[in-house]
Amino acid sequence: MDFIVDFLIDYYGPIPYLAIFFILLGCGLGVPIPEDITLIAAGILTYYGVCDVWTMIGVCLLGVLVGDSFMFWLGHHYGRKLIKRWPFRAFIDETKINGIRSKLKNHGGKLLFTARFMPGLRSTVFFASGMLHFPYRKLLIYDGAAALISVPAIVYSIYYFGDFLEHVIKLIKKVEGGIAGVIVAVLAFFIVKYWLNHRKKVTKA
Repeated sequence: MDFIVDFLIDYYGPIPYLAIFFILLGCGLGVPIPEDITLIAAGILTYYGVCDVWTMIGVCLLGVLVGDSFMFWLGHHYGRKLIKRWPFRAFIDETKINGIRSKLKNHGGKLLFTARFMPGLRSTVFFASGMLHFPYRKLLIYDGAAALISVPAIVYSIYYFGDFLEHVIKLIKKVEGGIAGVIVAVLAFFIVKYWLNHRKKVTKA
């Protein structure tokens, strides 16, 4: 997150919006970048006045929905071929597809709504939904409804509570050195204790 913000904070105009859009698009395609962290970074950019908050929310919504839709499209058109190839075979197989088929049959669009709040399963669920020819219209309805909750909530809350967040970050930076010291001290204590116990056993033997 720090890298994204530090890189974009000196840019104005369309560049920050485009960068956030394409990062979120990549998140939807399974790139190992946390979507929530990207949304937090987007909120920070609005807090610092680099971007307009409502425009950024719109861009973020578009980014996540296009990413999810593209994953659905890939599953719909090329799913059977892709699950036999890397990297798709690393995160989805016939067992997972059958599990998602059962959940879609029992819960329908509720699964898609819930998947938006489950970072580790989003891409898999949307890809499998496409493979199983779940109606795209329902994907947009349920995934869109979930995105309308999660995206504005994250971006606007960071924008609105930016002052508080800044204080928290400063506090964390102040205490993290102390925490590291405590961790080192605890580890050292257990290492010394283990060494002394081991030495006693050797002496007795």
